[in-house]
Amino acid sequence: MAENKRDYYEVLGLKKGASDDEIKKAFRKMAMKYHPDRNPGDKNAEEQFKQINEAYSVLSDPDKKSKYDRFGHAGVDPNAGFGGDGGFGGFGGFGGAGGFEDIFDMFGGMFGGGGGSRQRRRNGPMKGNDLQKAMTITFEEAAFGTKKEIQISKYVECATCKGSGAEPGTSKKSCPKCGGTGEIRTTQKTPFGTFQSSSPCPDCGGTGQINEHPCRDCGGTGKVRKNVTISVDIPAGVDNDSVISIKGQGEPGSNGGPNGDLYVVLTVKPHKFFERKGQDLWLEIPITFDQAALGDDITVPTLEGKVSYKVPPGTQPNTVFRLRGKGIKSLRSSRKGDLYVRVILEVPTKLNGKQKKAIQNMAKEVRHDCYNKKSGFLESMKEFFS
Repeated sequence: MAENKRDYYEVLGLKKGASDDEIKKAFRKMAMKYHPDRNPGDKNAEEQFKQINEAYSVLSDPDKKSKYDRFGHAGVDPNAGFGGDGGFGGFGGFGGAGGFEDIFDMFGGMFGGGGGSRQRRRNGPMKGNDLQKAMTITFEEAAFGTKKEIQISKYVECATCKGSGAEPGTSKKSCPKCGGTGEIRTTQKTPFGTFQSSSPCPDCGGTGQINEHPCRDCGGTGKVRKNVTISVDIPAGVDNDSVISIKGQGEPGSNGGPNGDLYVVLTVKPHKFFERKGQDLWLEIPITFDQAALGDDITVPTLEGKVSYKVPPGTQPNTVFRLRGKGIKSLRSSRKGDLYVRVILEVPTKLNGKQKKAIQNMAKEVRHDCYNKKSGFLESMKEFFS
């Protein structure tokens, strides 16, 4: 089967002769990318992860690396006559090789509890699953903050057995096969030395305990699914895709581990008038020709009520005015954004004869030199064609 294996250096994205540091860095990068905890249910990622561990267990060991560099896969294949190290078989087989388990200890649990550690110590405390829930709120609720309640179906601690999994009045006992360790260790002798490997105990499933009297309500899991109501405090200033973290409102942990957390992901409904840009608000208000030409007091809506604003005479279309402090409160401080008002000039339509005549008379009275842009354009036209 050795001829069907991928080159170990290729698996880690390295060239032959790579240094120990390069091998270690490449393994960290690839292991993080394909770790099962980060790719749940992805069979391809799981297979890649196995190949990465296999490659690292060989290339991180100077003796094995030397044999592999000289003889290829045959140098570490126990069936090839070179006295290899006994195969890999998935996630096990690295107990004495100083590879898979040691490197995850060195990482210090960078995968959120350590996938390798969880497989080796299923009887140790484990944090419960984190949960995610989507919630839609109004524009005003995002701006000013609010308190909401959500319904969620999740596993909670079984009230009958208090999470132990054992029927009340009974308790679990230490597994006699593994002595409560949750592991079965095997020793293999090879021409290159004695190697030790470990695997989950088949009797207790790696938990280290036997439950002879499972709880009648939870079936021994210590958890039951239930619909619960959770209160969510939403601070002022949140926006689309803001995430509210509620510690301990995920699912129960195992073996004394803490509960997971609940993450509420927010969607904010659009507003009828306002467009949000960060902490600032933008608003368009239509005004008439006479308001733009002569100036006028206009009413401007804000999230906190109506305010009056003086449009100066000669205001041009698409002019933007700023109202300080009329925007959205910052999540990180008490500062508020501003409200920007863009005035849009509206041209009248469906005029009757009298109205058209009035506009014509106005046009005769208002000369071209009253229009700065138009008069300037006409002068430029003359120069262009002269």
